[in-house]
Amino acid sequence: MRFAIALLTIISIASVIGTVILQNEDINSYINQFGPFWYRVFEVMGLYTVFSAWWFALMLAFLVLSTTLCVLRTSPKMLADIRQFKENIREQSLKAFPLRAQAVLAEGSEAAAQRIGQTLLASGWKVRLQSRETPTGKGWMVAAKAGAWNKLGYILTHSAIVVICAGALLDGRLMVQMQTLFLGKTVFEGGGLISEVPDEHRLSDWNPSFRGSILVTEGAVTGTAILPQPGGVLLQELPFRIELLDFIVEYHANGQPKLFASEILIHDLYTGEVIPKRVMVNHPAYHRGVTIFQASYDDGGSLVRLRGLAMGDGAAPFDISGRIGQSTTLTRGGETFTLEFTDFNLYNVENFTNTPGAMAAQAGGGGFNLGNEIQRRLGSAHRTVGEFDLRNVGPSVTYKLRDAAGQAREFHNFMLPVELDGQRVFVLGVRETQAEDFRYLRIPVDDQDQVDGFLRLRAALADPAMRSEAVRRYVAEAAAGQRPELQQALTMSAQRALDLFAGQDPEIANLPQRDMPVLAGLQAVSAFMEVNVPEAERERAGDVLLRILNGGLFELYQLSREQAGLAPAPRNERTAAFMTQSVLSLSDSFFYPAPLTFMMSDFEQVEASVFQVARAPGRNIVYFGCLLLTLGMIAMLYVRERRVWVWLAPKPDGDGVDATMAMSSNRKISDNDRDFVLLRQHLLLQPPKANA
Repeated sequence: MRFAIALLTIISIASVIGTVILQNEDINSYINQFGPFWYRVFEVMGLYTVFSAWWFALMLAFLVLSTTLCVLRTSPKMLADIRQFKENIREQSLKAFPLRAQAVLAEGSEAAAQRIGQTLLASGWKVRLQSRETPTGKGWMVAAKAGAWNKLGYILTHSAIVVICAGALLDGRLMVQMQTLFLGKTVFEGGGLISEVPDEHRLSDWNPSFRGSILVTEGAVTGTAILPQPGGVLLQELPFRIELLDFIVEYHANGQPKLFASEILIHDLYTGEVIPKRVMVNHPAYHRGVTIFQASYDDGGSLVRLRGLAMGDGAAPFDISGRIGQSTTLTRGGETFTLEFTDFNLYNVENFTNTPGAMAAQAGGGGFNLGNEIQRRLGSAHRTVGEFDLRNVGPSVTYKLRDAAGQAREFHNFMLPVELDGQRVFVLGVRETQAEDFRYLRIPVDDQDQVDGFLRLRAALADPAMRSEAVRRYVAEAAAGQRPELQQALTMSAQRALDLFAGQDPEIANLPQRDMPVLAGLQAVSAFMEVNVPEAERERAGDVLLRILNGGLFELYQLSREQAGLAPAPRNERTAAFMTQSVLSLSDSFFYPAPLTFMMSDFEQVEASVFQVARAPGRNIVYFGCLLLTLGMIAMLYVRERRVWVWLAPKPDGDGVDATMAMSSNRKISDNDRDFVLLRQHLLLQPPKANA
């Protein structure tokens, strides 16, 4: 029994670990969360597949065996004890009970025994009478019991552990592992089309227990599920095919989904019958012992139309289209890239309370606020601070650009501009690996709510001739009527500021790089001042240089509009906000790791539904075990076993009988004293005090 308790404790701890650590996740997510060292340690321990690990199954098997032996050893004794009245107990033993009483009854021993027995029967006790010969005549023992089924609770609870563990083993990977060990099935570690996977990696539809996932695109028919395994997958054939007619998603006002549903047709492979079903979250469909759950949804190969935009050299935009999951080849400047269309999302719900402006407002505009911090951590039903501001920011596309060496970066671009900190911007995301979070570049919209104005300014900044013309126009306006030497000095400062910002100043190579791949933007201006301006004068000189830079960039923007045949931008707050954000975006754009970006212009969505399919014969076994456990706990906790004995012996002079009464219970509670007092009054016909 101690061994079983130890096993149950270890299994409970392992179950907690398996609940806290997400199971069967992508390897990169584990490495990102725990680091390479602990990832490997946890992998060796099997913590990423706790409930299907061999050691977990072995502990369950030992627990079943240990508990079964314990039940088999103790159950016969307990069942026999339930049936016994223990009427052979001696009078001297009764006098040793804590709850005992003695009295003299003015009636015959047999009559007293019959009266006491009937009284106990009327109160729900089971009674047995036994007559004994004594030196003074025939005596009678009245033995009664109530709640003897309390011992059945022990049998039921321990049997429940066996039943539940047996059901868990049956629903785990046991059946799949048996087929890999004895039927020659092996884990598939490669890639490609499901139809091309060899038979040794496929499980037959008679497999009694499995749990996998299946993705079905709208209009497609699929009948093969994927079972994740350590190091690869197995393919599970189903006794039917699933056809997805329509995937339905309903959304809340803020863009969050509130309903997932799939209209499907089930094509039975044995009867040819076609059965319509509707699968919803928490409302699965059932067919041939297989449960079909609505697990998630995915893209089914949507067609996206992208607009390729150059990030700096002013090349003409171009259009390209493709389906999610496909790729195409691009050639630019002698370099060849592979454009991989990886994902499309129609809705993107973001929490805008995490933006800097919202966080400052939430803290009362003064940083840390103790009251808000306390409220944010309280578990009230309605929080006064820290509430989510969820908004749908519209469609987005995710793609990868892979170079000739096979190195790829992932990009995540939104189709529509988003208002952040009072400025409408396009958001372009990039990350080096999937283990990283996306880093986003903000590009301000122009007066047409497009990205074109910024791209024209970016291309103009890369053109030396346009920079020189912008400097000339800036000096002509800012130093109109000033001395020639002042105009010359301003021209040199403005030209130096724009060339530094563009990363094309002749002295860039002599400035500190600080491990930056490109020295341009505000970083180049800062590096120049660090080398050429004394520390005591940098703040004042920086303000002057930034004003000159902003003026030159504004003239450069006007020049780019002029070359595009547009009217000059008005000098108002909207243009000022655009230029302020443009300076920051231009500075960041030099670190954008691709020569071009792709903005989505149109799309044709194709949806897919992800189902979890499971055949779980152990489910009903587990339910039955839970029923046994419930009944056993009720019997153990709420059924109190009590036994009463009354020995009736005739007095030597024949005048009445001596009565000795005792009571026992499996629990020491105050109710026992109260019950004993009542029994003493009703059985012995007087309330003598009990010796405690």
